[in-house]
Amino acid sequence: MPEDELSRSSHSNPGKNLVNGIKTNPASNSPKSSLSVPMGPPVYVDLAYIPNHCSGKNTDPEFFKRVRASYYVVSGNDAANGEPSRAVLDALLEGKSQWGENLQVTLIPTHDTEVTREWYQQTHEKQQELNIMVLASSSTVVMQDESFPACKIEF
Repeated sequence: MPEDELSRSSHSNPGKNLVNGIKTNPASNSPKSSLSVPMGPPVYVDLAYIPNHCSGKNTDPEFFKRVRASYYVVSGNDAANGEPSRAVLDALLEGKSQWGENLQVTLIPTHDTEVTREWYQQTHEKQQELNIMVLASSSTVVMQDESFPACKIEF
């Protein structure tokens, strides 16, 4: 398309297929699949917090394919809202299986939940195959009149 035609078409309908300035796919109503994010190389980090308390609303296998962490923190503790989400924990397995390299990954749940325990037990063999370790809290921090479980992470 010539530059002057491109310019006219973008001015005739400004904001078409844009959500918060990001190009969307009008054929899809799903928030996850409607955002057009350019593909690029994966990002490697030491520690990543799984977004939205490990809710399935906005974390899928693509997150784990693109954000490759040595440690992932799972902070969900609200079963009524699906936090943590079994689908997100399964997405970690699916995403990690496509890395093409067997880097050690440690999952750090901040709460002991039924969902996390069941996922751990039902997928333990797959976790071992993918070199994923689930870190259980084995320490307690006592501060003034409060105590809470804690994990020590060293880099």
